[in-house]
Amino acid sequence: MNTYLFIYYLIQFCGHSWIFTNMIIRFLSFGKDSLADTFYSIGLVMRLCQSLSILELLHILVGIEENRFLPRFVQITERIIILFVVITSQEEVQGKYIVCVLFFLWNLLDVVRYTYCMLSVSGTYYGALTWLNYTLWIPVYPLSILAKAFAIYESLPYFESFGTYSIKLPFPVALSIYFPYILKLYLAMLFVDELCTHCTK
Repeated sequence: MNTYLFIYYLIQFCGHSWIFTNMIIRFLSFGKDSLADTFYSIGLVMRLCQSLSILELLHILVGIEENRFLPRFVQITERIIILFVVITSQEEVQGKYIVCVLFFLWNLLDVVRYTYCMLSVSGTYYGALTWLNYTLWIPVYPLSILAKAFAIYESLPYFESFGTYSIKLPFPVALSIYFPYILKLYLAMLFVDELCTHCTK
């Protein structure tokens, strides 16, 4: 199982390292102009990495990865919702600067975490990396909460204009689901969920 976990962590490390490096190089090369097309440049790899992270829930359930299920479930679910529902479904949101900021924060955490996990399963430990893995999230998590909240806020006008995911069920149910209301409710729940994750990390 250690071999499997090492390969899994290695794949995730390579994916997130590529994203992180690509973002930095593009910013150094093109400056502020690179921020607007971040999603178009790295969105596919980002979606692949986040989709693959669902396996981590299975790892915890079968006992091959030591982690708390609920905080990890909340974190992965929130990322999937933000990435696939909020950003990917609205082309107008994809070009916002907040997408670049959000991706940078996510990948900053993930590069460190997957490096630590990859070396840990091989029995290699570095004091500085261990310290960074357990302390970096303290300043970065609150920033990622704000970034996710702002991404949702930025997407609301487009969901309201285009009616994406808003549905009206036919008679006899006669029930309308207005998706912006769900997003606003989720926006409030986001802070509660992240607080729980923050406290149980």
